[in-house]
Amino acid sequence: MFEAKLAAAGEAVEGRLRMLLAPDRPGGIEAGRLGDAMRYAALGGGKRLRPFLVVESAALFGVPQSAALNAAAAVECVHCYSLVHDDLPAMDDDDVRRGRATVHRAFDEATAILAGDGLLTLAFEILGRPETHPDAAVRLQLVGELARAAGWEGMAGGQQLDLEASNTAQDTASIARIQALKTGALIGFAARAGAVLARAGAQERRALACYADRLGLAFQIADDILDAVGDPAIVGKATGKDAAAGKATFVSLLGLAEARERLKGLEAEAIAALDPFGARASALQEAARFVAQRRS
Repeated sequence: MFEAKLAAAGEAVEGRLRMLLAPDRPGGIEAGRLGDAMRYAALGGGKRLRPFLVVESAALFGVPQSAALNAAAAVECVHCYSLVHDDLPAMDDDDVRRGRATVHRAFDEATAILAGDGLLTLAFEILGRPETHPDAAVRLQLVGELARAAGWEGMAGGQQLDLEASNTAQDTASIARIQALKTGALIGFAARAGAVLARAGAQERRALACYADRLGLAFQIADDILDAVGDPAIVGKATGKDAAAGKATFVSLLGLAEARERLKGLEAEAIAALDPFGARASALQEAARFVAQRRS
């Protein structure tokens, strides 16, 4: 049931991304090889979890999916940009992403850098469009919150800390801080975006922020576990890279069994954070279970 709902939201976001990235519409992307690389990076793959969180957090407040799709597409553009850049030789140096060649392998390194740049900036263009929300103040808030989540105090800053942490002693608090920025910041924006679209109150936003905090850390611990014991054919990318790079993770510090226990605890805390919304939050609760139990 949940996976069908996730897939349906993913298809809706895919359709919106295809429209936004189409080369043959008025004002469409006609940048030849660059446009091809951007479409390769953004279309036809991935679970679309972050857009799903946007759509479902908006649904909590009665915002229809059609009114949340631009914000959902924007966050997915940022996520896809981050994957393109993370895969580069200077970063994680990966050859496979989502079961196919990474962008710098399918095209070239320079084009991959520009494709990431293009997707990142497109995200803010999308959020600035009147059709994203009729209220310019809401659009401005979305732009500001996504910029913070993606930038030097969010995802980019977390990636830098992660690079610096290789072959360096870390404790669980340090790793949690890194992952709260690198992974959790964008997930946090996605879970809060629906409240922004709905102009929801502070209490509702705090509940979603608490949920997103636990969900983001759970996602990263699940990722660490998959890197340690996952099947590359199912995961869709190379595994065992954290240990090879000397990277401290929850698995390396706590051991596999304790990391799994920590993951179960975060799953329960994320679900409990949604109690104020009652049955309306069932899809978001299922998302927490999905994140904790995923195999890819």
